[in-house]
Amino acid sequence: MTTIETDTASDNAATLSTLLQDRWSCRGFLDEPVPRETIEQVLDLARLSPSWCNTQPWHVVVTDGDGTERFRRELSSHANRSDDMSPDFPFPASYTGIYQIRRRECGSQLYESLGIARGDREASARQAAKNFEFFGAPHTAVVTTEADLGVYGAVDCGLYVNTFLLAAQSLGLGAIPQAAFAAHSNFIRRHFDLPDNRLVVCGISFGWPDHQAPANRFRTRRAEKESTFTWVDR
Repeated sequence: MTTIETDTASDNAATLSTLLQDRWSCRGFLDEPVPRETIEQVLDLARLSPSWCNTQPWHVVVTDGDGTERFRRELSSHANRSDDMSPDFPFPASYTGIYQIRRRECGSQLYESLGIARGDREASARQAAKNFEFFGAPHTAVVTTEADLGVYGAVDCGLYVNTFLLAAQSLGLGAIPQAAFAAHSNFIRRHFDLPDNRLVVCGISFGWPDHQAPANRFRTRRAEKESTFTWVDR
């Protein structure tokens, strides 16, 4: 590689590292809409995500203004009165070992930041309900995939979600991916009049972050690099 190419690669890696390390799941937003041209910048970057055989299975419903408010009101009402969870892709059967440890640590950090005491089920339930209020975000994106592509379409949508999150971060936005949306896939299909062949993968709530919100003041940890791979060199 030439010196110029090496410098460019180094700059690119530094930019990506900054985006990855600075990004967090935003759970508090300012009451200010994001300009449509900024949202379209995010969508324009997200569409460049890779996919199996270039199928690009994602399609996203983006809400704004009254569209967000109606969705917030009706999804929250539905979730509060219905125990019928109907995810299009099964949720994890269980969390065990290190996965349970990480899950509990994340929950403990969130509740501690909010002053919710361990075992306070009423307060934790109120916080969980904020998923369906989009944590006050002015916009949501409902990510769907093509049914015939099965789990691999959902995997491709996971790549799309990651690109969306990094694009939002690069433009100063806060965002949080939410599997909670998928628990009410049938309702979401009816609400947006989606065809049956579109499966709900997750939602993303996004907007300008409220950096003073207590829930935005903690950061989750990542596993050490050495624990994430195995070298095979012979």
